[in-house]
Amino acid sequence: MRTLPSILHLDMDAFFASVEQAAKPSLRGKPVIVGGLGGRGVVSTASYEARVFGVRSAMATAVARRLCPNGAYLWPRFAAYREVSEQVMAMMRELSPLVEQLSVDEAYVDLLAGPCGAALEAVPPTEGAALVEAIAQDLRADIQARTGLTASIGAAGSKLMAKIASEQAKPDGLVLVTPGQERAVLGPMSVRALPGVGPATEQALRRAGLLTVAEVAEQSEDELVRLLGKAHGAGVWLMARGLDNREVVPDRDAKSVSVEDTYEVDLAERDQVLHELDVLAARCVRRLQAAGRSGRTVVIKVRRFDFSTLTRSETLRGPTDDERVIAATARRLAAQVNLTGGIRLLGVGVSQLAEYTQEDLFAQAAAEAAAEAEAELAPEDAGPPQQPSPTPTASADQPVRVRLWLPGQDVDHQEFGPGWVQGSGVGRVTVRFETPDSPPGRVRTFAVDDPALTAADPLPLRPQGGH
Repeated sequence: MRTLPSILHLDMDAFFASVEQAAKPSLRGKPVIVGGLGGRGVVSTASYEARVFGVRSAMATAVARRLCPNGAYLWPRFAAYREVSEQVMAMMRELSPLVEQLSVDEAYVDLLAGPCGAALEAVPPTEGAALVEAIAQDLRADIQARTGLTASIGAAGSKLMAKIASEQAKPDGLVLVTPGQERAVLGPMSVRALPGVGPATEQALRRAGLLTVAEVAEQSEDELVRLLGKAHGAGVWLMARGLDNREVVPDRDAKSVSVEDTYEVDLAERDQVLHELDVLAARCVRRLQAAGRSGRTVVIKVRRFDFSTLTRSETLRGPTDDERVIAATARRLAAQVNLTGGIRLLGVGVSQLAEYTQEDLFAQAAAEAAAEAEAELAPEDAGPPQQPSPTPTASADQPVRVRLWLPGQDVDHQEFGPGWVQGSGVGRVTVRFETPDSPPGRVRTFAVDDPALTAADPLPLRPQGGH
């Protein structure tokens, strides 16, 4: 274990929503919710103003609308998020070549491998910790100066503690855990604070009367192995003591993204299994989107009542992160597996990953918009566009193709300039004309097929004082 808190974990605050607020002056200080907007949509990120109303990530958008009916509900603009992410990661790489990026808004950096590493090791631990704190504060200040966004940073002697410290630092803060204080920091926390401890593990520990990390740390390794199994039990035993020797690995290139759940009671009905596959597919998609990736191969994992484990996979024609496509593929794969007798574990994953493309986003948006139109949803929910298309044309055997617009999408008008879509429906689209460095702009309404209105690329952010 290190004697210096030289590993930083950086996590941007409410990243997607904060980018939207920085890009759209009229939304600053107001509740903003980013995610899927259809009937099965899920919240990806909620601004802190929206969290006051109880809106949280992974919540169904329909529930969020009931909790916060006056919030701004926007479709994700992944191109904008990637652009800001690249700026932040570049700043971290100025500190050290060892930067392990976990997603568009989260990364570790090992300061000992950077230009300040020799200075950190040449001074007593107390002075070294003070220097780490100054470096971390400077990084936070630089991010805000260049992007107008805030970040929370945890500093510690291990990746485990740096991650936990950054959670404590939120929002817009810095927490430093001095090596040797790991158990004191972890002890009062719920066991769920430990990475990899999900609902099933929590229940297993709860049945043994272990509710806090301190109570887990008091157990022997053999006891935790008995409760949780050899690999998982040994891992939890180490984490509860704050022991983590994992290195910061640069250029982390995941081969796949997957999620799985172990069930307290075996799933006995096919409908239960299919429902859980839908839930897992939604979680898998959120991880894909957070990493800015899509994938071609969908994989399911099934562990039956007798502990036999089966996997099935299907490779699609092209990469996708469309929740409906992945869920439907998982259901098809489940049809190839004997589900009788009970299912203990299910998993859904995506491999053959590719960079997330803007074309993926608009294809998915157009599909969702078409489904909404068929269901005759309210006008404000109707929205999504394709990439800029020409003025609709029709022939004797081909109907007019209506252009669709995404809430939050960047647009440009020949007369009024750049703006963004507030909503659309019943043949009209409402646009607010403003830029990141302008005052809140005016709203105008156009026909959805107005040839003067076109989709546009995101404008670069400008630092906003006090944002």
